[in-house]
Amino acid sequence: MKIVVQKDDLSDGSISALLESHLKEMYQHSPPESVHALKPNSLKDSTITFWAARINGVIAGCGALKEISTSLGEIKSMKTNQLFLRKGVARAILEEILQEAKLRNYNEVKLETGSSEPFTPAVALYRQYGFKPCSSFSNYKEDPHSLFFTKTI
Repeated sequence: MKIVVQKDDLSDGSISALLESHLKEMYQHSPPESVHALKPNSLKDSTITFWAARINGVIAGCGALKEISTSLGEIKSMKTNQLFLRKGVARAILEEILQEAKLRNYNEVKLETGSSEPFTPAVALYRQYGFKPCSSFSNYKEDPHSLFFTKTI
């Protein structure tokens, strides 16, 4: 099973469906004021690069990199299609995003994720890739429903 990760313009309806399910899940696991997932149209911002992962042409997952400054990026919208959980999709997307961060000469990449049990696999993946806990950043506020991580590039 080959995972193909490519930059994407979000024009595929399957991507929109995956992102809408992502948003719905975020609201199921966190109070509204603690949901920081971006809506599909927000991911088209010029400061954001978006990737889609496909397996045999089927959307398997997605992720994005937002430029906060010329030295700092933020990982956004990491989501794996339920059909492809535990198949290495998130790992493949994260590796692509980190490679792009290196190409951009970022010094650091940060992210926010949830603190409840459904986010445990994501937290484990980020830790495997050397992300360390940090305080809130950018426009985020400290929140018991959020965890913040950073990685030096």
